[in-house]
Amino acid sequence: MFIFALAGRAPRDYHATVVIAYILVQVASGSPGVSREIAKIKGVESSEDVSGPYDIIARAEARSLKELGDKVLGAIHGLEGVVRTLTCPVVHG
Repeated sequence: MFIFALAGRAPRDYHATVVIAYILVQVASGSPGVSREIAKIKGVESSEDVSGPYDIIARAEARSLKELGDKVLGAIHGLEGVVRTLTCPVVHG
């Protein structure tokens, strides 16, 4: 999160804090279409099928970690076929 201290005001181009995360998703065998369903979730910017220990990688944005967990991850975990997720928040230095 960014904290601005300019005479008590945020810069004009500062709109809101945004948390960006990549979410790795494992799905059960025989669960087609999960990536398309994830892409429909509000806050998900992209969802791609990948090869490796995880089956899908999604990029998501939210106003806070709590919103990311409650709304985005909650919706992903509610999809049929989702077995496990690993969330990787982007760190800005």
